[in-house]
Amino acid sequence: MDWQLEAEKRKNQMLEELQQLIAIPSILSDETTPEAPFGKDVKRALDWFLAKGTANGYAVKNVDHVAGHLEIGEGDELLGILGHVDVVPAGAGWTKDPFGGIIEDGKIYGRGAIDDKGPTIAAWTALNMVKDAGYDFSKRVRLIIGTDEESGFRCVDRYFKTEEMPTIAFAPDADFPIINAEKGIAVLEFLKTDWSLEDELVSFRSGERTNMVPDLAAANVTGEFAKWQERFENFCNEQQVTGTAVEAGGHITLTVNGKSAHAMEPDDGVNAGVLLALFLKDQLSGDGQQFTKFIAEHFHRDSRGKKLGLDFTDETSGDTTFNAGVMRFESGKEATVSISMRYSVSYPFDEKLTDFETDGFLLEITSNSPPHHVDEKDPFIKTLQKVYEGQTGQPANLLAIGGGTYARVLKKGVAFGMLFPGEKDVAHQLDEFVDIDNLVKATAIYAEAIYQLACKK
Repeated sequence: MDWQLEAEKRKNQMLEELQQLIAIPSILSDETTPEAPFGKDVKRALDWFLAKGTANGYAVKNVDHVAGHLEIGEGDELLGILGHVDVVPAGAGWTKDPFGGIIEDGKIYGRGAIDDKGPTIAAWTALNMVKDAGYDFSKRVRLIIGTDEESGFRCVDRYFKTEEMPTIAFAPDADFPIINAEKGIAVLEFLKTDWSLEDELVSFRSGERTNMVPDLAAANVTGEFAKWQERFENFCNEQQVTGTAVEAGGHITLTVNGKSAHAMEPDDGVNAGVLLALFLKDQLSGDGQQFTKFIAEHFHRDSRGKKLGLDFTDETSGDTTFNAGVMRFESGKEATVSISMRYSVSYPFDEKLTDFETDGFLLEITSNSPPHHVDEKDPFIKTLQKVYEGQTGQPANLLAIGGGTYARVLKKGVAFGMLFPGEKDVAHQLDEFVDIDNLVKATAIYAEAIYQLACKK
């Protein structure tokens, strides 16, 4: 079977289906019901996939409206393919409609195009290619659809409480060739409640999620507008960022614009909250000064935790990283700085973080997903390497990442594409897109992988 040729034949249908899925703004919502635990649009995206499965003859199951699967084949063993249909917020500043699925210059644009609706559609198309070719399955194959990958994996946590763990599995939600090691992911919350010295800072807010570098920060301050405006404009010019100072409602609002990026590499973005804190720490003298000084002195130009004394690296997975993703302050109330920590496979987590405290800020570990690793000699890895090299003509080197994919919840799972070496990673960024030729190429790779792993030869 020429998988690449077959994928080319299905390109138009694949793009149409991806446009339909991108059009659903499946962002986590606070407006929930038992039938839509993460919001009505997230439910719509899950239902879209389950309806597709039913229409195409798969065995379909909805698991408490948080996840579902489409299954085909026979056998005691189970090959899992795990994708997700939830997306992070679009954010401001797009030049394309984030939910329009616009095709332009060989790319399809939209939130989720590369993370993870495009790759999941590629896997779905690949599975249909194998099914329609009439091969006999030696394993059952299950396309598992999650809906909370971007906000804590609650979907797969619930799913695997009652559903079968795949024998082997891959998640099309990261990079090619093969990611067999994922760093641990912890959310650290630094908090302080004992404020006693009010100053000009009334409130400070930056970021909505720890897994994104915040591209916007705002602070309300009191004082003389002209003085604030002059100092702030000078700071923004020095830092080469845009910002505004506006007087309204008895307060002065200072706003900084940064650049969003995925938390697995904070240096790819410009953290607006850290920059605003850097400015404010030298303008204040009380509680606000303590809060902004903590942020600026520990996170400005340091995404590796050196200033916290928590830095670590290893050969398998590289540096431990820290992203200050959510920062909140309101005069006289609890202040918090929430961090996404992506820690190396061999990081001595308990040793370094037990009873950790700094500058009066207490540390709470609000979540912790341990590192994940599959041995490079495993036959599963070897098969994926052979498929990738055969389809691309390129070496299938093994990778480690700081991002978190569904592979980390699996007994034996890896992340397998679909970003090719040298491609720009635009996940979680403005004007997110997927390259159409690479979408087709990935589909061919997934189809052969399914054939090699789960069909009789």
